[in-house]
Amino acid sequence: MIEGFRDSFKVPDLRKRIIFTILLLTVYRLGCYVPSPGIDGKALSQFFQNFPNTLFGLADLFAGGALSNATIFALGIMPYISVSIILELLTSIIPYFENLRKSGVEGRRKLTQITRFGTVVLCIFQGFAISMWLENPAHFGDIMVVPNPGWLFRFTTVITLTTGTIFLMWLGEQITEKGIGNGISLIITASILSRMPVGFHRVVELVNAGEINFLAVIIMVILMFMVVAFAIIINESERRIPIQYAKRVVGRKVYGGQSTYLPIKLNQGGVIPLIFAISILTFPATIMTFSEHRVLQNIARFLSPSGGTGMFLYAILTIFFCYFYASIIFNPDNIAEDLQKYGGFIQGIRPGKSTALYLEKVLNRLTLPGSLMLTAIAIFPYIMMIFYRKIPYIVASLFGGVGLLIVVSVLLETIRQIESHLLVRHYQGFIKKAKGIR
Repeated sequence: MIEGFRDSFKVPDLRKRIIFTILLLTVYRLGCYVPSPGIDGKALSQFFQNFPNTLFGLADLFAGGALSNATIFALGIMPYISVSIILELLTSIIPYFENLRKSGVEGRRKLTQITRFGTVVLCIFQGFAISMWLENPAHFGDIMVVPNPGWLFRFTTVITLTTGTIFLMWLGEQITEKGIGNGISLIITASILSRMPVGFHRVVELVNAGEINFLAVIIMVILMFMVVAFAIIINESERRIPIQYAKRVVGRKVYGGQSTYLPIKLNQGGVIPLIFAISILTFPATIMTFSEHRVLQNIARFLSPSGGTGMFLYAILTIFFCYFYASIIFNPDNIAEDLQKYGGFIQGIRPGKSTALYLEKVLNRLTLPGSLMLTAIAIFPYIMMIFYRKIPYIVASLFGGVGLLIVVSVLLETIRQIESHLLVRHYQGFIKKAKGIR
């Protein structure tokens, strides 16, 4: 591992990419401490400390603490994620968007533009809702979070938060293009990792206060390592289906005849189904929380994953999106057609429709246990909070949940990209290979 990191800085192009990525992520983290004008950050931070298990606590996790500190990046990158999710769903049901996705570079560029415009619209809406929420002292125990409320404050807040999200969107695109890894995913990962020290500090406070004992801490640490290992297994596990290619004679040369395999991952969508589920569940609930209407606030509490009903809906949505995203990524009909076109076949299975049905059957059988295991890790923090009510969400999130899964998945993918650069240039990489195998 150490040798892999050392070798990664020996390649000039890779070294530039890594340094560029670190610098932009540093810019992001510095921006999380730039306060938004017109807001008493200390009063707002006190509110988040008093209500850590609300939907705002989850939103603050993805914002890297920017929401609780009322900074320019308070909205984080989640508006962009939400619009991307909506557009992904529309692509599967509306032919216009589907044609754009299939029309090559120009179509993808247009989809990107639509996503950007949609992000701006959503940011304006969320920024205005947040400004109205901040202006009402009733939400904060009659404490004035906004000393000078009014339309000037609302306008300033909307412009500031919208600009912050657009800047984050640009940072993510720059990291993807000129850095290493997926920029948006790395920004979310940096946000989650930045909250982990706060969580560990909270654990120390709970131990000193006598609310949890040292044995419970040891058990939680063991659980954390077990969950991380379990997340890696879910992310890396795959079913390899043997593929045989028939021999073809073209002139005097013989082509084909080799054997290979078709990998089908246990979890095709990675953490995307979780992000889909949590976004759909928490977005309307968060908006309802801003309202003063008691019925809407009750619905928001009803949808919160920390409750039994909200947890059940979270699990159902996660399983649904696992199947949904698996059907988008892995198309059995297209794969069966490509295999037949190039002379490939699965032993014992007729080419064409029979192969497609077989692949669909395997995919469904793999997706079910994958989605159940993913759901188990996702709801684990909320189960902990039910049995140990003194544990806040920021502590429970250290031992599972969407945050930990995102961190594990993104770090594995980033290391895999770095290793591909190293192997191309004949370096060992992070994973030790057996002798004679390369």
